[in-house]
Amino acid sequence: MLNMNFAERVVVDTASMPWQPSPMAGVERKPLAREDAESGHATSIVRYAAGARFAAHRHPGGEEIFVLDGVFSDESGDYPAGTYIRNPPDSSHAPYSEPGCTLFVKLHQFSPGDTETVRINTHEAPWLPGQGGLQVMPLHSFEGEHTALVKWPKGERFTPHSHFGGEEILVLSGTFMDEYGEYPPGCWLRSPHLSRHHPFVKDETVILVKTGHLPLAGPDEAA
Repeated sequence: MLNMNFAERVVVDTASMPWQPSPMAGVERKPLAREDAESGHATSIVRYAAGARFAAHRHPGGEEIFVLDGVFSDESGDYPAGTYIRNPPDSSHAPYSEPGCTLFVKLHQFSPGDTETVRINTHEAPWLPGQGGLQVMPLHSFEGEHTALVKWPKGERFTPHSHFGGEEILVLSGTFMDEYGEYPPGCWLRSPHLSRHHPFVKDETVILVKTGHLPLAGPDEAA
């Protein structure tokens, strides 16, 4: 297992990690959290070489993808960089990439009853005003779980706050900061239920954020 204690704060600089082979030729990955070698809960950065293809397979616990670069494809279509994808539990596909691509992938993490299929090109979806100077692009919500892109303007400081149900961040551009450190592009952060921080940025920064999806550990465990 890897990073499966959800009461612990986790920070991973994925840019400095080595690529590891997957069972399919031409597909490599950087595991961030993993329940088992090839099944169950998994969060990874995945890279397809040009022309790489994955055999048809089913996702019993669902699959969530954000395309970081290149073009990801399956029998349903082509998904360029910036596409957000949700394949619900028990869906199946045969993915591939003609030019190559890099993905942020979460497997087997759907809430019971969350069966929506989602395809959003974030380069075409609108930004909505958020708190302070933030801009927010909602991507998916189900019960208490919310996923969105958040754009921070230069010099923005957010109010100190707690995360009910935890928070997970992938930094896409700029540098995200809080009192614990600085997180450049490619950094993955997972903060447990009831964790607290005071985030800010110096330059414009865009992050992919998921909240409300982690186990509800007690406050002493999440400290």
